[in-house]
Amino acid sequence: MDWNNLSDRILDDGQVSKEEALAVLESSDDELLEVLQGAYRIRKKYFGNTVSLHLLRNVKSGKCPEDCAFCSQSTSAINDVERYDMQTVESIVAGAQAAADRNAKRYCVVSSTRAPSPNELETICEASIQIKQKYPDLEICSSLGLLTEEKAKRLKESGVNRFNHNLETSENYFPEVVTTHDFGDRINTAKIVKKVGLDLCCGGLFGMGESLRDRVDLAFALADLDVDSVPVNFLDPRPGTPFHGKPNPLKPNDCLRALAMVRFVIPKTEVRIAGGRETTLRDLQPLALYPANSMFTAGYLTTGGQDYDTDKRMIEDAGFEIEVSGAKKAVLA
Repeated sequence: MDWNNLSDRILDDGQVSKEEALAVLESSDDELLEVLQGAYRIRKKYFGNTVSLHLLRNVKSGKCPEDCAFCSQSTSAINDVERYDMQTVESIVAGAQAAADRNAKRYCVVSSTRAPSPNELETICEASIQIKQKYPDLEICSSLGLLTEEKAKRLKESGVNRFNHNLETSENYFPEVVTTHDFGDRINTAKIVKKVGLDLCCGGLFGMGESLRDRVDLAFALADLDVDSVPVNFLDPRPGTPFHGKPNPLKPNDCLRALAMVRFVIPKTEVRIAGGRETTLRDLQPLALYPANSMFTAGYLTTGGQDYDTDKRMIEDAGFEIEVSGAKKAVLA
């Protein structure tokens, strides 16, 4: 396939077929640089050479009753993950300083839960109000499980900009990963998020045994939801989970093809390199910036990750620059 011609057509009308998306995943290693160049042309048009950084905070750990097979924070996982209830408003607000210090565009507040209780929701909302007062340019993303419309509205009113709720995989493969809720529950929460006017952060996890077509179907499901951001995670099997000990089928080039495929399918949407990037992409991490324009920095929820200074150097060495807010640009100028 002529990957530049495909990117030209996507730039013209934004359309790609499922068969073309599958061809990206099936492309040979000899074609990889051409695939990445095609994806980069799309990324550059809509996002230039900037990379937005996001910092995660685990505000309630190891307390989730759902049985997601990849998740070390499920109560069914047998491990030594730290377990604690919702942190205080003061602690969550204090954590925003770390995001501001690292030029992060977003502070991502994540809770291990099926759905937020009234008290937990109030804690997040009060923390969001205070964070916005202290760091008005810092965007807030919350990830709290399943939502009702009333809860979503309350989050928006408190200053939350974005809500994360990943589909994780295709509708077809979802029952192999989760049994305590279904794919429709996730779709419903995603639609509620869009309905109330919050940005929707919604992505998935590759490497759980799904087929290449499952990966394509996930990307098209995300496109149908009109998502605003797609975090692309790669399985790093966690101790105590059903996936631990199973061979990971992902090679670095497979991860790069997956990121490129998502860029082709959802050209105008933020694509984020997320969990597992260090262990699956390994030395090829900088190439992931060609399709992706966003990344988490300084670790994840229960695992460490590449530190901010190393990420900053990697971004700059690859010829990209960190996106900063308008207020910080004025200061730096």
